[in-house]
Amino acid sequence: MTSQSDEPEASAPVAAKSEAGLSGRALWDKVGVEPVEIALPGGVALTLRAYRQASTLTPTEIETDEDDPFEARKRAAARDDDDDEEEVIVDEEYQALLAEGEVDKDAKAADEPDPADFEDESAADADDEEVPAFLSHKGRLIAFKSPESLVSFIRSGAPHDLAQIESWSTLAEQVQSTDVDPLPEDRYELDLVVENLRGGHDTWDLPLLIAAGEVARDLGHALRIKPVILALSPGSPLDDLDESLRSAESGGMGGFFGRRRLKKIGAQQASLGWRSVIGKISAAVDWRD
Repeated sequence: MTSQSDEPEASAPVAAKSEAGLSGRALWDKVGVEPVEIALPGGVALTLRAYRQASTLTPTEIETDEDDPFEARKRAAARDDDDDEEEVIVDEEYQALLAEGEVDKDAKAADEPDPADFEDESAADADDEEVPAFLSHKGRLIAFKSPESLVSFIRSGAPHDLAQIESWSTLAEQVQSTDVDPLPEDRYELDLVVENLRGGHDTWDLPLLIAAGEVARDLGHALRIKPVILALSPGSPLDDLDESLRSAESGGMGGFFGRRRLKKIGAQQASLGWRSVIGKISAAVDWRD
């Protein structure tokens, strides 16, 4: 016969286990991280993505290629700025009045805006912006072909950019391979983009191409792949393509005009542009299994 005093002891382990942690979608929602599946020409990559304020993230350093034209342009601009700082612009009228004692030098300086004020505001705006971060290290996307390999890496303590987010320890302690099941909207098929564009306007898969643009932008910024950022920047041909795709997908009159704009976009130009983007992203993937 079982006494009443024995019943709490038997049920206690069950209660403790149920409160130990979350699983599945509840776990991902709690930690603010999501599993992502990206089909690339080299295979289907499983990885992680999170969105955080830029001020809370410090990406690992990447090695700079001295032959990188973007870095060369940046260095040239920096040299030009230094040259500009060395030039002294003299306001002859002001200098004449100053010599006669008719102006207060400090008063004029007080009336002039301080460039530092604008810099502080710009920096504050940048710090407040929500940006994408991936399971990456030194500008390379860490990717896996199986949920088991991904979870093993998460628990390993190896260095990566997501280790700095506040909920990482919770994820590392609780995640199981069965939890790695990306939502449909977090599955991307970059391997099909070029082939789809080559098929011509009538065969273009709008949701496929729009989703590809979203993840490519995220990867470009998170991994700091400058050619990808530039290729998808506002006003670029691929950005115009993306805007037209979104308009066409929206339906109604906007969709009608969007489809008309798509007809004017060269399929060959679009496919070549996307081929370059996908090639740059593929080159930045670090397969770990």
